[in-house]
Amino acid sequence: MSKRVLILTGDGAEVLEVYYPYFRVKEEGYEAVIAAPKKQTLNTVCHDFVENWETYTEKPAHRLPCDIAFADVEPSDYDALIIPGGRAPEYIRSDADLPRIVKHFLDTDKPIGAICHGAQVFLALKDRTYFEGRTLSAYNACRLEVEALGAQYADGTLHVDGNIVSGHAWPDLPGFMREFLNLLGQPVRRRYENAVS
Repeated sequence: MSKRVLILTGDGAEVLEVYYPYFRVKEEGYEAVIAAPKKQTLNTVCHDFVENWETYTEKPAHRLPCDIAFADVEPSDYDALIIPGGRAPEYIRSDADLPRIVKHFLDTDKPIGAICHGAQVFLALKDRTYFEGRTLSAYNACRLEVEALGAQYADGTLHVDGNIVSGHAWPDLPGFMREFLNLLGQPVRRRYENAVS
């Protein structure tokens, strides 16, 4: 039976950080399931960096069909979890069902990938001991949130700490997905590694 990967997101997700993992998981033969607060078609956004701006810009991007609402997710049905960034994490973390979903993957030591603002989702958990002594990467504006979890903010833009792969932003997606898929138990094929190096 194919492994199943749950992708937790919502409106305002960064388009590359949700579609790239979605298609890479499917390319490896796994099932990718998009979950959001409600089952609906989501609106993704494109974040970019331009000269003379101190932060990123945002434009509408592709629509994203959602497969399941958080309330209907049975986390034990999934082998791994991905949390894309963008603005979605700041509001999906307040969903009442989100903590029980994320907690399952931490309790069972299943692979978790969190990129960019994805680390904000972890703040929904009241138990911060999950992150004590751990190191996480995230978008630099999320450094305070990573430290509020009790974790250390990674020096590099990509970090693996036990079952958690974390990345700074969408330019880190090749390494982020390579490490995530390695944790999932299917090493990325050599030809793919050469193609993205």
